[in-house]
Amino acid sequence: MLITLAWLALALVHAPPALATFSGNLRRRMYSVDESGPLGVILIHRGVQFLAVACVSVLAAFNAEVRVAAMLVTAFSLLGFLITYATAGAPKRLRTIAIVDAIALIPLTIVSADVWAKPSA
Repeated sequence: MLITLAWLALALVHAPPALATFSGNLRRRMYSVDESGPLGVILIHRGVQFLAVACVSVLAAFNAEVRVAAMLVTAFSLLGFLITYATAGAPKRLRTIAIVDAIALIPLTIVSADVWAKPSA
């Protein structure tokens, strides 16, 4: 049950940017940038990628066979942002995202321990 909840928590963390795929208003509110032109395309694509992470996390919650791949994808998402955020000087506008991603390291650690504790077939 803990593993399932941890995967669902990871999906939840990735849900808001995934939903931004479908809403220009949400993208403007989340990112506070003018999304005209190529930047808009990139932000929509970013949302699609977060949708993929959220979907694979939900799938992993109920299908143990995909958990190694799902853990890697989710780890790249969370750690990639946190490392980028830190190397960019921790911009204040992105602090909330960094805090949420830092908190998400807890369920990521739980699912990672589960994945690596099981012998591979």
